[in-house]
Amino acid sequence: MSGTWKVGIDIGGTFTDVIAINAAGGEVRTAKVQSQTSDPIASIVSAYNAIDVCWDGVSDLMHGTTMATNAIVEGNLAPVALIATEGFRDTIEIGRQNRRELYHLDVTPKLPPLVPEQRRVEAGERIGPEGQILKPLCEDEVNRVAGVIDDLNVEAVALALQHCYVNADHEKMLGDRLTGTVKYVALSHEMSPEPREFERTNTTILNAALMPLTAGYLDKLQAGAGDTTNIHLFHSAGGMASIDAVKERPLTLALSGPAAGVAAAGKIAGELNLDNAIGFDMGGTTTDTSVVIDGKVQVGSDQRLAGRPVRQLMVAVESIGAGGGSIARVEGAAVRVGPDSAGAQPGPACYGLGGARPTVTDANMTLGFLNPDRLLGGVIRLSKEKAEAAVKTLSDAFGTSVHETAIGIYRVANASMARALRRVTVERGVDARSCSLIAFGGAGPMHAVALAREFGINRVVVPKFSSVFSALGCLTAELSYAEQHTVRMSSTDWDSGQLDARCQSMKDRLSAPIVAAGHDANMIAIRYIALIRYAGQSDTVEVPFDLPCDEEKLGRDFMAQHKKLYGFATDEPWQFETLRITVTAPSQSHIADLNEIAAVETTTPISVNECWFDAIGSVPTRRFERGALPTDWKIDGPSIIEDDWSTIVVPPGATAWIDPSGHLIIEAGMD
Repeated sequence: MSGTWKVGIDIGGTFTDVIAINAAGGEVRTAKVQSQTSDPIASIVSAYNAIDVCWDGVSDLMHGTTMATNAIVEGNLAPVALIATEGFRDTIEIGRQNRRELYHLDVTPKLPPLVPEQRRVEAGERIGPEGQILKPLCEDEVNRVAGVIDDLNVEAVALALQHCYVNADHEKMLGDRLTGTVKYVALSHEMSPEPREFERTNTTILNAALMPLTAGYLDKLQAGAGDTTNIHLFHSAGGMASIDAVKERPLTLALSGPAAGVAAAGKIAGELNLDNAIGFDMGGTTTDTSVVIDGKVQVGSDQRLAGRPVRQLMVAVESIGAGGGSIARVEGAAVRVGPDSAGAQPGPACYGLGGARPTVTDANMTLGFLNPDRLLGGVIRLSKEKAEAAVKTLSDAFGTSVHETAIGIYRVANASMARALRRVTVERGVDARSCSLIAFGGAGPMHAVALAREFGINRVVVPKFSSVFSALGCLTAELSYAEQHTVRMSSTDWDSGQLDARCQSMKDRLSAPIVAAGHDANMIAIRYIALIRYAGQSDTVEVPFDLPCDEEKLGRDFMAQHKKLYGFATDEPWQFETLRITVTAPSQSHIADLNEIAAVETTTPISVNECWFDAIGSVPTRRFERGALPTDWKIDGPSIIEDDWSTIVVPPGATAWIDPSGHLIIEAGMD
């Protein structure tokens, strides 16, 4: 490897963020470029050009992408055939009894199945819940099924047989045979080795449908990098994975970009000793919210993407279509913001690239928050006149001034984001008032204090490199693999040998790609989590443990955690339902070690402008350069603090300062 640059890149729906550190001298470079959604490789090349780095100079590329998420949301999936146990091919159409919308009768109760009836194939076999073979899968049946699949002329096949998570022999037999028939095969016992056949089947189908779409991109990425660059991609559980691992499981790229921001927020929370924190990532297209509880990023296995159940480990992120580029429009007697976005092309009206419809960014421009005298990122000249002209199309409809309308757009966008914050806090039993708000993304710091005040949050943290924070999460992430597997072991029928064997098998399998990447096996960290419940309970409780597993200690820890979550615990028997293991290699890049190039310190504002914080009238507002602020110098609102790509609004009554680590701390001014 001749390169010395370690690069983190996050390709979003509007912008591609990049941050790079030179291992030779510690130099840090950052940039944003407009995403080229039709050609992600071109986005990476543009990002490299923006920081003046070439492929040969990059030793490690850590990459997050919205490719998988966008394909699922937009329905841009490859045709897939499904092989199910005889009598169970319609499981994906039957689904669950719950409706998508309980009170909206105009919404269809269920989404259509991912695989139409004509591409659902039954295999004559059956395995029981304890792994016993009830109906053997013979060679003639394997060949018959393979012939049917061959006639369907599809590139990808999903296999989801009954109870394969306890006995995978039949899935392996069919998978081996189909390898010579179709190009891409996804096996459910590898994707989701757990019960809940509906969720397991949907997860496997989504993975199969993404395989043809992502393979071409990953091949181009490898070809561009050549032999000089190690490539790792950010996965949904909050760590990096090798490109070969992602090719087999492209569904792990779902929420890749937002997950990187969540991981970085978790690191900042640890650095600042924040037990509870809320990550608030407002970009150009979406806003992603997450929560850090007791210093840990929340990871779950039951998620939904575009209304589809996904049974894999993913960071708990709530995403809504409310970003800086979200379009505002008249709906009845009110203003609605998003989910449709102006994106990077043409972008908000104030970019002057052809956009004419009012967006959240145009409202912020009209209110005076954005600086028309500054080139955004050194590239885009913002136009206040074009922003006001776009907002005026709404103000004319309501008979209000452009500033009153801009305030309305700003508040409606905040209300949408507040609902997302409630979902990630209240639904997890977290009192938002006990949290700090970590705001990042290009637009997050403009809305953070107003949002914090609505929740009674007094502390807002805008971390250094906040505008490229998801890319920073990629750069500083650990190489990590995680998996969970059904155990179903009762406390009254404990088998420590079986548990130890399962732990060893999973640990070896998950550690292999990390060792193959050149990491010392002795430096790999392993985390064991037991998902435990009382008999008859639906939900499990996460309980960490160490090997050898002490059953009595595990039981005490389960009851303590159960009491903490639900207010009670009993001495009745419990069941070790699922085992989760995460193996991690430590990152060689740390946020605390990265330092921006400091400007000459000054407390003199670069300008004083009129800004609107309410509909009453404008107030003179000082504007400061973030990189020039002295450490611990207090700035009272109203003030604006800006860098090349990010604007931080400090409204009247709030106070801000730069801490010794370079993070901007804001006291919201709550009573």
